[in-house]
Amino acid sequence: MDYGSVTGKVFRYLYTLRHLKPEQVLFQLYYRFRRAVRPVSYDAEVSVASAVETVGLRLAEFIAKPCTFQQGQYTFLNLSLAFPDDAVDWECMQYGKLWLYNLHYFDYLLQPDLEKEIGVGLIRQYVAALPSMQVGIEPYPVSLRGINWIKFLSLYGISYKDIDRLLYSQYHILSRTLEFHLLGNHLLENAFSLLFGAVYFGEYSWFDKSRKLLLRELQEQVLVDGAHFELSPMYHQILLDRLLDCVNLLLHNQRFSEQEKLLGFMREKAVSMLGWLQTMTLADGSIPHLNDATDGIAPSSEELFSYAQRLGLSVPESVLLSESGYRRYDRAAYTCIADVGKIGPDYIPGHAHADTLNFVLQVHGKPFLVDTGISTYEKNSLRDEERGTAAHNTVLVNSINSSDVWGGFRVGKRARVRVLEDDGDRLTASHDGYRALGVVHQRDWRFTDSDIVIADEVSGQPESAVACLHFEYGIQVEQRASGVVADGISVEFEGAEGIVLEPYQQAQGFNKRREAVCVKVRFSDKLLTSILL
Repeated sequence: MDYGSVTGKVFRYLYTLRHLKPEQVLFQLYYRFRRAVRPVSYDAEVSVASAVETVGLRLAEFIAKPCTFQQGQYTFLNLSLAFPDDAVDWECMQYGKLWLYNLHYFDYLLQPDLEKEIGVGLIRQYVAALPSMQVGIEPYPVSLRGINWIKFLSLYGISYKDIDRLLYSQYHILSRTLEFHLLGNHLLENAFSLLFGAVYFGEYSWFDKSRKLLLRELQEQVLVDGAHFELSPMYHQILLDRLLDCVNLLLHNQRFSEQEKLLGFMREKAVSMLGWLQTMTLADGSIPHLNDATDGIAPSSEELFSYAQRLGLSVPESVLLSESGYRRYDRAAYTCIADVGKIGPDYIPGHAHADTLNFVLQVHGKPFLVDTGISTYEKNSLRDEERGTAAHNTVLVNSINSSDVWGGFRVGKRARVRVLEDDGDRLTASHDGYRALGVVHQRDWRFTDSDIVIADEVSGQPESAVACLHFEYGIQVEQRASGVVADGISVEFEGAEGIVLEPYQQAQGFNKRREAVCVKVRFSDKLLTSILL
């Protein structure tokens, strides 16, 4: 379908919106109406915090944040910006909204080398500037900033009435602007933070609201095999860190009678998430960059496992991957992770990619075939490219994405997967992402100690079918008559009508990319790829 035409645009919106939950639609309309009639204002809320009381929290050692602030210079997403002393531009959009959000998160309060006096000064500067801000009172940055402030204040035993009043006011705003219109990780972050606010201020109404949300959302968002349902290993790490923070909070601070049951539930979910992460973590300690995932954002798996152990939680050695749709195959020489699942939850696929039947491969503990990762959240052509099918180790048909990723964080028509065979040595699945073309893509992996054989078949005689293989940055790839040799490893193709080596940009983090090699193999209906190990 031509999504550039008026009719195409209408259908794209319909395909996208049809999956939303009624709750999302109702809250979208409600929040838009409320903003028009009575916008949320910090000035209007500050009076509720005239006589707040706090109790310093006791917390076990948590995960320190990376160093992003030094001598007036802030570095987020691999981009740095310096502000004059006592004159931070809290609405600076020079590097886009995600960079600005990071400025408002205040993660830097928890970096190892930050002096107490500097941290208090930054908070006071923020206190003075908040009445004129808009981004500052948005629920997502309020959620992350609230936890960071409470951890910092508790760490140093700080208790200043003006700071507590401002913090209470922000939580009062958060309690009324929870992101039900988005759901997913945003609402979960709101609930985690509201729990911190409830315990810090002894506010039962916030505890009750957060408790109900956490019971509901963790049950919904943590899948049977322990994966976070948005299927990004990076977001899994981020949310597991926050869940462990909440276990830490309730474990060491008794404030409410119902918190023991909540703590038990959160422990159970944390152990489940730890098991999935253990299974998805590769030999070098990294995670595969599947869906929205990259380096330098989330705590490492090792940090999370150590944190869990400090909290008395056992880390499972591994779990059986199931509902997440990922599968892992280990042999002496390699580890392969394949994706035969949904692209993500139907009603919130913002972090999903058009990568159905994708896979990554490590050989002798080092990356070999990789997911290209992400380097931006800006809504631009690069974001579209990094989410597109051609950026993943799967088959592109007629130069069309297998799922219609668009608008930065939206998905229209999406591929549906059928797993046909799944055992310890073989995995076969098909998807109908090209059903509008009358095409079905089926992929069969066979795993032995000495090789991996991948059979691709596309039905329906498409105009073109191209299998893409993205090699890790730094791997030397040479073309041969029937395939390629990459760092001494032969990859042979049977049924290829053309083999081309092209450069691609592998994401090394946000705003950081390096040139690597992609092998594109054109075929008609069947292709056999043998990776000889």
